Amino acid sequence: MAALVEQLRQVAGSRVVHVERVPPRPPRFADPASPLPARLVHALERAGIRRLYTHQAQALDHVRAGRSVVVTTRTASGKTLCYNLPVLETLLQDPRACALYVFPTKALAQDQLDTLRAMDLPVRCDVYDGDTPPSERARIREQAQVVLTNPDMLHVGILPQHGRWVRLFRGLRYVVLDDLHVYRGVFGSHVAGVLRRLRRVCRAYGAEPRFVCTSATLANPGEFAERILGVPVQVVDDDGAPQGARWFVLWNPPPLRGGGRRSPYRDASWLLRWLTSHGVRTIVFTQARKVTELVYRYAVTASPELAGRLRAYRAGYLPEERREIERALFSGELLGVVSTSALELGIDVGGLDAAVLVGYPGTVASTWQRAGRAGRSGEDSLAVLMALEDALDQYLMRHPAYLFERPVEAAALDPSNPYVLTSQLRCAAAELPLREEDVPLFGEPSRVVVQVLAEAGELVPDRGRWAWRGVRYPASQVGIRAAGESPYTVVDEERGPLGTVDEARALEQVHPGAVYLHQGETYVVRQLDLAGRVARVRRQDVDYYTEARTVTELEIRHVRARRTLGPAEAYLAEVEVTTQVVGYARKHLTRDLVLSVEPLVLPAQTLATVAVGYEVPAEVAAAVGQEVLPGAIHAAEHAAIGVLPLFAMCDRWDVGGVSYPVHPQTGRPSVFVYDGYPGGVGISERGFQVLEEWLRATWEAVRTCPCEGGCPSCVQSPKCGNGNQPLDKDGAVRLLASLLGLRAEGAAATRPRRRE
Repeated sequence: MAALVEQLRQVAGSRVVHVERVPPRPPRFADPASPLPARLVHALERAGIRRLYTHQAQALDHVRAGRSVVVTTRTASGKTLCYNLPVLETLLQDPRACALYVFPTKALAQDQLDTLRAMDLPVRCDVYDGDTPPSERARIREQAQVVLTNPDMLHVGILPQHGRWVRLFRGLRYVVLDDLHVYRGVFGSHVAGVLRRLRRVCRAYGAEPRFVCTSATLANPGEFAERILGVPVQVVDDDGAPQGARWFVLWNPPPLRGGGRRSPYRDASWLLRWLTSHGVRTIVFTQARKVTELVYRYAVTASPELAGRLRAYRAGYLPEERREIERALFSGELLGVVSTSALELGIDVGGLDAAVLVGYPGTVASTWQRAGRAGRSGEDSLAVLMALEDALDQYLMRHPAYLFERPVEAAALDPSNPYVLTSQLRCAAAELPLREEDVPLFGEPSRVVVQVLAEAGELVPDRGRWAWRGVRYPASQVGIRAAGESPYTVVDEERGPLGTVDEARALEQVHPGAVYLHQGETYVVRQLDLAGRVARVRRQDVDYYTEARTVTELEIRHVRARRTLGPAEAYLAEVEVTTQVVGYARKHLTRDLVLSVEPLVLPAQTLATVAVGYEVPAEVAAAVGQEVLPGAIHAAEHAAIGVLPLFAMCDRWDVGGVSYPVHPQTGRPSVFVYDGYPGGVGISERGFQVLEEWLRATWEAVRTCPCEGGCPSCVQSPKCGNGNQPLDKDGAVRLLASLLGLRAEGAAATRPRRRE
């Protein structure tokens, strides 16, 4: 692999901006406190496993001792055995015992079912999800000892029907949550409520299961697991699995004379062809379905002889087609695959040699997760991070130490989010009447929510309890991957429903005239029915996309905490954000050209959420310059939003921001960054905790960007409601430096010279 990397460096030239070699690690083994049953030992030996790695033995001993655990080790480190061993040991000894495996995707559940059945043990295992035929469901409820499902089915199909699952709940000894790091933000906050409902139903049937969680590496695995589960956990992170040497290449497409950079999708297609021509089995990860198809098409068009050895893989394909691609990849029939994040998680796709990441995935944890899809057999491997032209990617190209020297991010969620908690308590009450002893389970805020639901007539008193008054299960009306009210449905006028858009984002994404993307195809919104919550679209090929123009006002309702920020004051606050879409711009797909700006008349939306904010004192405003201050704080706000995912597991689209030359409440220039979901989901709290570090990284990102006056790699935002006006890059550098006590130099003075 070393020779290949050196050859690549010579061929790619200045595109390769950094190469990091992660040294190999030998295996470390350990024995559990007591031996496994003979049948289980024989099953492991048939799979070629004769000793356990340190983390596998530790997890087994902790679970045997009655503890819930979270195992956080690298990709392909054998985390599956950390839950399969204690579960199968118990089920072999007690045929009445049961286990519930929860995976974030259907594909993962199917993959793990294959793993369990391959062990050839007398344990009945079945998948129960939306694809399970109705004819099979009763048999699974009556016979399965291990039920594999996903959070959505647990929420809407199992817990509301717990009376049909008496055998499972009475015998439930273990609940497994695989890929725990996926459950962050709104989704994780809802899953936390679903798991509390699960624990409540289990108690009603006399069971108290242990939880076994696995995750990619997190900065806060114990805290995160305890927040989502509501029970104490033991962290297992002593990774004993071997790892071959990994070469990690940072690749930045070259700048173009007219501005911007060469298409990373063209570069990714070239690299895929180059690697596979050298016999390197490669997976290319992209950020979107359309890009997946584009990179694949570029590759097979340029090299037709590869058409039978490469495939694209994404959501939207039929399950049978996805399984066939997985099989061909695992067997070695395919040399390469271009995939969305659908293959990021733990589906076994065999021994790949290289992983190419087209665009930073948004978190360091996800970066290593994707890179770890190559070299899974312990052999040497190659990972290439190919930068897009945005703030995060370009920051990493200039600061490679961020990827290789600092710990991964902390995951955030908020089970007490009032919108999420209200939805989950409705569901819980419909399953079993709420009691006083449920308050510690859901948290003290649940007491207030119950009173609100009772006053609204949704709950009625019943012998000291609160019973659900409705006749329908509320779970069917609660989508656990979003917050707030019911989403808007997107309906194609010819083919029917296409998908949904969260209520909080609907007016910006599916307003009349908006371009809506679905499975790589473009649709134009013809009508938005606000009362019916339906956007009607028509398939249409267009050479433009749309950006909403908005007016935003933020009101501080309650300050939770304060702290100093150099000469300024910062705070974490509950806020009310009022946003009104007043128009939209039609922008050319490939050129930075506004084709037209169209007016809109839509109602204002109000979002009650959580924000981190700071005020700019007079001496800092004077140092920045009053004439450039509006552009400086606006640019600093944009840049901070772009860099925040480096510190919290979120996407820039999960947060919003607003800046004021003079805020009506503070009376000073003020900057706010807020969670883009009702009630907040913990992102602003994380930003508040690491405020100085976050803003210093923001300062570095803006200061070292080689552009002249601001670009998408530093201060321009793809979601700015004001069309990125006004922005002042040098002013933002001076502002952030003054707040952080750094040398107040302009961006122009520190901008690195571009090599020709």
